[in-house]
Amino acid sequence: MVAWKGFVAALAGLVGLALAPISHAQAPAAPILEAPAILGLPDTSQASVRRFLNLNTPRVLAFGPNGTFGWQAGGGDAAFVEQTALANCERRAGPGACTIGLRDLSIVKPGREWAPSLPPEGVAITSAHHATLPDERFIWWGPEQARGVLVFAHGKEVVTDLRGRQPQSWTRHFNNAGFDIWRFDREPNADSARRAAAWLRDDLAELRGRGYRQVIVAGQSRGGWNALMVLNRAGLADVAIAIAAAAHGRPSDENNRQHAQIAELEALLTEAANARRMRLAVADFRDDPFMAEPDKRAEALRRQRERFGAFLLIDRPEGMSGHGAGGSTAFNDRYGACLLRFATTPRPPASC
Repeated sequence: MVAWKGFVAALAGLVGLALAPISHAQAPAAPILEAPAILGLPDTSQASVRRFLNLNTPRVLAFGPNGTFGWQAGGGDAAFVEQTALANCERRAGPGACTIGLRDLSIVKPGREWAPSLPPEGVAITSAHHATLPDERFIWWGPEQARGVLVFAHGKEVVTDLRGRQPQSWTRHFNNAGFDIWRFDREPNADSARRAAAWLRDDLAELRGRGYRQVIVAGQSRGGWNALMVLNRAGLADVAIAIAAAAHGRPSDENNRQHAQIAELEALLTEAANARRMRLAVADFRDDPFMAEPDKRAEALRRQRERFGAFLLIDRPEGMSGHGAGGSTAFNDRYGACLLRFATTPRPPASC
C-alpha cells in the first residue's frame, strides 16, 4: 500500500510538471491586490487601481473622502511620485483632503498596514561575474507558494552597468498573478553572449530544482537573445519571452555582425530541444537599430511557428518604436495581460 501511494504521488508530480505551462492556480493572498476594498474605493476604481498595481516602482496611490483617489507611477524620484499622487487626488477631493494609501508594494493606510515578506537571505545564485536573484521591488511568494518564477535578463551596454535595473513593467502582470520575479544580472566586462547563456542554463536548472512549478525565461535586447540561446537544453524553461532580442550590434557600430543575425536567429530556434512542449513569445519594434532587415526577420520567425507548442509574435506594433519600446507603459498596457495569458492558459493566444 505504501509503495502504491508513492507511485501515485510520483505520477501526480509528473502530471503537475507536464501541465505547468497551463496552470490555473490562483495567486496566494496578498492584501495589496485587494486595494480598492481596503481603501474603501468604489467598484468603478477597479480598472484604474489594477493598472496602478501593474506598473513599476516608485509608485504611490492617495485616497480621500467619498471614494476619491489619485496615483502616480514613475516619472521621477520617490518624493516627486508621492507629491504628484497627492496632487492628483486633491484635484478631486480638495486641498489637504487626501492621505497616502499605497506606496510601492505596501499598504500604508492607518490601521491596515501591510508589506510583503522579503526574499530570504542567501537565495541568490552567484558566480564571480553574475548573479541571479529575486528582485525586492516585486512581491515575494517563494517556491512553495508561487505559481512559478520568471527570470528576466537585462540588455548589454558598453558603458552602463545594467545590474540592478528593474525588470520591464509588463512582468508585474506575472508577479501579481503569483510568479516570483528574478533578475539575471551580469558584470559588463565579463558579459559575452555564450558565457551568459551558460550561466543562465545552470541557474534555470537550479531554480527548477528548488521546486518552482513553472519556469519562464525572459529578457530584453542581449538578455532576450540569451533567453533564446538556452532553448537548446530541454527542461530548463516552459516559456521563453524575448523582447527586442539582439546580439549583433547596430549598423553604425564598427565590426557589427548584423549580416549574420537572421541566420543565427533561425539556428537558435531550430536547435530548440523539445520545442513542442515550449511556448515562445517574441516582440520586435519599428525603428530598432539592432534589428537586421525587419521583414526578413519576421518571416524567419514565422517559419518556426509550427515547431513550438505555442508561438506568439508581436511584430512592430503601431504606436511603439525603438529598441526600448518593450519597457514602455504603452507596451505594458497593451501586451502585459496577453503575455500572462500566453504563458499560463490552456489555449494560449496566437495574437494579442
